[in-house]
Formats: sequence, structure tokens, C-alpha cells
Amino acid sequence: MNLRPLITLLTISLIGFGLPSASASTPQLSLTLRQTPSTSEALLTFYGTIKPAKSGVTVDIQIRNAGSWKPTRFKSKTTKAGTWKVTALATAIDSKVAYRAAALTGGKKIYSPTRSITISQVAQISQTDPSLVIAGLGPGGRIHGADISRWQHPNDKQIDFVKMYEAGLRFVMIKASDTRADADALTLKYLVMDHNAAQAAGIYTGFYHYAILPDVSDDDGIIRDATAQAQKAIWRLASIGGYTQRDLPYALDLENKCVRVSASGACAKYATRSQVTLWAKVFLKTLKEKTGKVPILYSYPNFLESSMLRNAELAQYPLWLAHYAIDPFDPINQPGLKSSGCYVHSWTGANCDSQWTIWQYTSCGIAPKYGVPGSRLDLNVFRGTPQAFVDLVQGSWSPSLVDLMPRNEPTLLSVLNASASTTNKFVTFSVAVTRPDLSPVVTGSVKLVFDAVNSPTPKPTQSVLRATSGAWTLTIKDVPAGTYTGSIVFTDVSQTHAQSSMPVAFEVEQGAIPTPTSAPTVKPKPKPSVNGCAKQIKN
Repeated sequence: MNLRPLITLLTISLIGFGLPSASASTPQLSLTLRQTPSTSEALLTFYGTIKPAKSGVTVDIQIRNAGSWKPTRFKSKTTKAGTWKVTALATAIDSKVAYRAAALTGGKKIYSPTRSITISQVAQISQTDPSLVIAGLGPGGRIHGADISRWQHPNDKQIDFVKMYEAGLRFVMIKASDTRADADALTLKYLVMDHNAAQAAGIYTGFYHYAILPDVSDDDGIIRDATAQAQKAIWRLASIGGYTQRDLPYALDLENKCVRVSASGACAKYATRSQVTLWAKVFLKTLKEKTGKVPILYSYPNFLESSMLRNAELAQYPLWLAHYAIDPFDPINQPGLKSSGCYVHSWTGANCDSQWTIWQYTSCGIAPKYGVPGSRLDLNVFRGTPQAFVDLVQGSWSPSLVDLMPRNEPTLLSVLNASASTTNKFVTFSVAVTRPDLSPVVTGSVKLVFDAVNSPTPKPTQSVLRATSGAWTLTIKDVPAGTYTGSIVFTDVSQTHAQSSMPVAFEVEQGAIPTPTSAPTVKPKPKPSVNGCAKQIKN
């Protein structure tokens, strides 16, 4: 039986989220205070968040003096993500002082808890050069760093960045965005937690976007998706206030070319080399043009060789290369080399060496050693001098109002194709959702909501397969025979895009009932355990 969508006049319902409003929660203001490593006088960093998140709220720093709170000249405004930060030089030495933060929101004055600190004297350094605090304390005398994501926060535990700094790490790449909506929401949570805390401890920060490529075949579709995903990264960067003077560039994490997964979990379709290359070029170019800072590409040697084309434009971007089981403590060891022959890709040098800027040399760093909860940590080294590191950091970007992620931006949902027949086959919908300018939405997902009068029991299983930005195939399994009405609904938990929906109706007929068969019980053989760190460097 063919599906009959109820599309009389392509009626689109633009409905706001049924989530509690921010005003329903009691505002809270947090404050953390650190003495940040500096080459000159003592540098204090005040930072925190306002919850629920609200942008543009003025945060004032107050000091307790002679038993009462006095205003200081230091203030900041909250970002879209609700974070704020203030840095200030302190000339007094061995002086214990108490501070608090204050803000006016919703007509009510709120205060953070009180924080006290004793200023320590800064070691004498002959030159006030920022590169002097970026010591080469890693393997081979290189600048040492890490990369982190939600996996470094088991049970929501926080990272001790002061301990990380004391252990010799000077930069950390933080996962900041993800193609997948559910993973992206978690990413934002830990980005807000880690960004200011790492910088306050004296650690430079960078960001990365984990990419899933689109299931499309035409160049225009590749370009649209790469542009949309770059927009997500730009919005995420804007939400925390843009690039600061202690931020490394955003990186594109491109290590997966599977665009379609089968029911068994195996990859059913891969992007071609030309598609992967085009997508990367568009994403990186869009990010560079918007922020004015040259982004980084992260991948591993075999992917660069087998999944991408050599391209002079790509070679202009710094390479963050993952290559394990090579000892970085030997200063002449290099990643990106085969035991014989070359990995041939856009960053291959004349002597077969890869022209890398950052080398991820292990995924098995000893996490507690660096103040990180859990057992494993990705570790990296920077190629070059402290001044070369500073040069990579150079350049800041502050977003304007137009650069901020919209809130509940209207959307238009279209059902492009639909199919329903019998109970032993799936009901499917091809759905597209666009923004007011008809470009694809950047985040969110879709589902079928049955009308209450004919909602089946038990509820059928729904699965959503992303084809590209703003386009999904929705599959419903185990729908009983009957006639159904409902709506395809688009929702975005980040509240970037508003909810939209389209009514549909379909009929499912009874299909052939399979004859039950009794098969002998086969006890599955346990899979042998694999030690992923067996050959890796444990540092």
C-alpha cells in the first residue's frame, strides 16, 4: 500500500520547544580564581559561568577590604555559552586577598561564592617574552600537549589543569563540536568546563571538530554540507567569545570516510577520494575566511594517502598527524614514515617525511599523571621552537552579533519521499529541513509522532540515518497493520533551530507471518581481549 502524506497545502507548523524557559531557573554565578604563569608581574585570572546561560550579562569583580565589599575596575560580559573571564596584573607579593563576582540579571543582583588567593612572587626572567613560558618539556625536548573530550570526564569529574601544567603540558586541544547532534550537545558541556580553566592554569588551548561526511554524490551537496558543518564550528567558537590570545586554531578531525552504515554496523558506502578532498577544502577555507586564523587538519598517514587526493591548497594548512608506536623521546624519530617507501599525500616532503606541525604520538598517556580522571590520555608534541608556537597562536577573533548562533530560528520541514506497505517491511520517510535562507539546518534531528487516537502499542522502533546536513532517512520498524496519522517532527536540543513539523498519514497491511523455527542454541564464543596500548608509548 502506498503511503499518502497529508500535504494539502504543504502546511508547516513552526512550534517553539516545550522546554522550561531559562527564567524559570534560579540564576547562579560561579567564580574560580588562579594565578596564571606569567613572565612579568603576577597575572590573576578570574573566570566562571552564569547558569542558566545568558549572553551579555556584565560581571563585576569585587574585593573584600576592611570587612566590606568594594568594587574593582575589572569587569567582563558573559558569552553565549554563559562563560566569562577577566585577567589582571597583581603587583603586590605574598598578599592574601578575597574576591567575589557580582552580576545583575532579571532585575536581581546575584553573587558568586567568595574566593581567596595569596599572590606568589614571579620568578625573575630577563625578557618579557611569552615564548619563555612555553618550555620544551616533552619527549625529544619538544613542547608537550594533550587533546581531550568528554571521555576525559568520567562521571562528570573535572580535570586538574594546574597539575597538567606542573607535569609539563603547555597546550591542550579540546573537542568543541561534532557532526552528530547528540555528541555535539555533550561536547559543548565539557568545552565550557575546560576552556577557561585550562587557560587560567597557563595552558594554551585549541579546538577540534569531529566530522562525519555526507551521503551525497554531487559536488554541490558536498559543498553545502561542508559549509554547514563549518558554520557549526564558527557558531561554537562564537558562543565562547571567539579566539583569545591564548588560543591555537580550530582543527578539523577528518579520519572517517564512511557515509552509510548497514544494519549489521558495517560500512555500506564510502566517500570517494575527490569527495573527501573537496569537503575538507571547503570546510577549512570557510573557517579561515570567517575567523582570519588558519585552521589545522587532523588525520593519520594512511587516511591522507588512501582517502584523499594530493592538493596544494590543502598543504597550506598545518597538519596534526596521529601516528603511534614510534618513540618520540628519540629526537630524530618522525611520524608519517613507512618502514619502506613513502606515504604520499599533500603534506609529504621531498625526503618522504610528513610535514607535520603537531604529532599525536600516543592514545595511552598515563592520565592521572596529568591531572586527568580515568586511565588513558592522548598526548602530542609540537614541531618547532617556542616562537613558532607563539606564531601559530597569533591572531584573535571576536564575534559580532551576526556571528552568534541563532536561537529558535524558524525552520521549514519537507517530506521528500515516503513508503509504507506491509508489516514485514519498514515505513520510511526522507526528510529535509532548511533555515529561512533555504540553507540546511546545522543541528537537530527528526522523528515520527503518532496521533494519540491511533498510536500503536507497543511503540514501534525508530531509527534516523543522517544523509547530509539537514537531510535524514527516518525508518520505523514493527508497525502493526492499520491506518495511521501523525507528524514528522524536527527538534533541536541546542535550541539553535525552532521545531517544525508536517502531518502525514499512511496505511500498513498485514504481511506474511514468518513460520517459527527452532534452531539449536549456539553459545557465542568469547572474543579475545585486545590490549590497545600493547605497542603504544606510555608516558
